[in-house]
Amino acid sequence: MKKMLIMCGAGHATSTVVRAKVESWLKKEGLVSQVSIKQSAIGDEVTNISNGNYDIVVSTTVVPNEIKDKVINGVALLTGLGADKVFSAVKKEIEA
Repeated sequence: MKKMLIMCGAGHATSTVVRAKVESWLKKEGLVSQVSIKQSAIGDEVTNISNGNYDIVVSTTVVPNEIKDKVINGVALLTGLGADKVFSAVKKEIEA
């Protein structure tokens, strides 16, 4: 099972919206059983991300340069513009 982190600045508002959209998408794609999701604040997770504790990281906030290559920008899931690209990136990581 893949470990996914969905994070925002405080771990409450936008990450909750994105989590609901990701969970709905996972259900539609038949991938729910392949992913466990944690929701958190970026300030609590930088070290965990750096250490590779998550297989998939989706963020709605700016992330430090040292973890940028490990994070999928999830802002499109809030706006709806480009959401397909985010879901494609997530699916690629699930299948990796």
